[in-house]
Amino acid sequence: MADPKLSLVAKVFGRPRADQRRVRRATFRVAAASAAQASATVFLIMRRMRAPLIVLIVIFAVSVLGLTLIPGEDGDGDPRRMSFFDAFYVMSYTATTIGFGELPYPFTYNQRMWVTVSIYLTVIGWAYAIGSLLALLRDRAFRSALALQHFSRKVARLREPFLLIAGHGRTGELVGRSFDKLGRRFVVLDLDQERIDRLELGSYVSDVPGLAADARDPGHLAVAGLGHPCCEAVVALTNDEEVNLTVVMAAALLRPELPVIARVWSRTIAERMQAFGSPSTVNAFDRFGDHLRLALRSPVTYQLKSWLESGPGAELPERGAPPGSGRWVVFGYGRLGRELASDLRAEGLDVTVVEVRPTDSDDVDLLVGDGSDPWVLAQADLDRAVGVVAGTDNDTTNLSLVAAARRSNGSLFVAARQNKPASAPLFAAMDIDALLVPTEVVAHEVYAQLSTPLLWRFLRELPRQGEEWATCMVDRLTDVCGRRLQTLWKVRLTAREAPTLGSWLESGEATLGALLRNHEDREEPMHAVTLLVLRGGEVTLAPGDDFVLRSGDELLLAGRASARRALATILLVEGVLEYVLTGRRVPASWIWRKLTPVRPHRD
Repeated sequence: MADPKLSLVAKVFGRPRADQRRVRRATFRVAAASAAQASATVFLIMRRMRAPLIVLIVIFAVSVLGLTLIPGEDGDGDPRRMSFFDAFYVMSYTATTIGFGELPYPFTYNQRMWVTVSIYLTVIGWAYAIGSLLALLRDRAFRSALALQHFSRKVARLREPFLLIAGHGRTGELVGRSFDKLGRRFVVLDLDQERIDRLELGSYVSDVPGLAADARDPGHLAVAGLGHPCCEAVVALTNDEEVNLTVVMAAALLRPELPVIARVWSRTIAERMQAFGSPSTVNAFDRFGDHLRLALRSPVTYQLKSWLESGPGAELPERGAPPGSGRWVVFGYGRLGRELASDLRAEGLDVTVVEVRPTDSDDVDLLVGDGSDPWVLAQADLDRAVGVVAGTDNDTTNLSLVAAARRSNGSLFVAARQNKPASAPLFAAMDIDALLVPTEVVAHEVYAQLSTPLLWRFLRELPRQGEEWATCMVDRLTDVCGRRLQTLWKVRLTAREAPTLGSWLESGEATLGALLRNHEDREEPMHAVTLLVLRGGEVTLAPGDDFVLRSGDELLLAGRASARRALATILLVEGVLEYVLTGRRVPASWIWRKLTPVRPHRD
């Protein structure tokens, strides 16, 4: 199956030049409009402070003019008028309350009277100007314009690839923290000012630019870096599907080459998004149904998939054993209930649905009633069921349904939906067999697709490999990493990223096992597992030690952080590669290589 991102890039570069020029012009117009909006702070200040500044200027000018017109006396008592420079100098230190003295000669009574009047006038003028400035600082429009200008400058100064996240709720926060741990930058747009304020308080490695603005406005997206050359992807994670659709539209029309991931709930919105390029859509309820089906068919494969999707630092999840036959009871026939009922029936299982309100569904196994009602529970016949799903949109209801179901049948396989993060301790205490947290499902998939694209390719191929293969991979990973996933990284065997391997790769004898050796003791293997090798468009999963590498191959590896550093050293330092391949230690510096006699190596 073709990669949707590659097909999207092909569509972009396959466009006629006129279309490409129109895209560039549209992007330029949006960027210009957003830049003008970001520079509105200066004009707002000048408009609001115009009257106070005019008052100050008039008072200062009249005071200076009066000092030049009122005659004074020199040391000999002769009349002498002040020049404009002297008057300006006197009024400068007088109006600023410095009080430097009476220069160049002592003032007459007339001059002192005029300076006294000028002092009171300037005090009034400064009070008026300072009051106007304080009112301006409290003005919401000014603060918004100032935040926009500050935000646009921070985004413009970015010189490394970054991710544009529209919506920083729980899902956006999980995605941002995952990328921050990888050392990747991201920019945030969210309508809620409190969420943006939390970015300043968050313990992030790098500074995170954030703006409280509506993501539906293409100008705000442009200010957030949609047109920035370092923007590598756009993620729409707001709680409004229409907003996510608008973000997908803007990205597809203004930057069609960028990969886009959007959260959806309905199939209708997902189909509308597909009209704009090939964005990746994530439906948490649909994904949970797919995960449950995979867990029913291949529990080990599901265990491995969940572990890798959780990212570095995740602990190996317990291997579940959901029943593959029998009858399931699904409480709640909303978006999740409909998806799960359809998926379970697709696996050949009987499903009874319990819903509080009557629906327009013609499902013969639909029981209308309150799931907490003992009579309804008796009608659902939980004693003879093998699994139950508490899938309503209320955490209290779901917890009570789980407790009631376990009282009726303690051997039930229990799946439940957690809607609010605050309920996590309660669901953890209930020891749910399969827990759906929609925000985490979406965050894990976004992480898998964008953190390392090869990981997403590996996860898509994983279900086809079978249980025996998945068991072997889990054993290999636990031997290297233990029960906590250490590091996932990608390596390209190119002249730029692996300059030491050029001639070895061309020889046709470059095997994977020979490369992944300990750079300090070549008799020991490196603490890393190769998950995937991408060559052109072909994928090889978990290649063996005898796999022959070629120039241009891309490798996805999992292992310890020390193995990642060791492999980087091998790819960059010729002496280290020489020792790994032959066992002969070569001095690192040019001088020592010249002074060291060449000795023939014997295996």
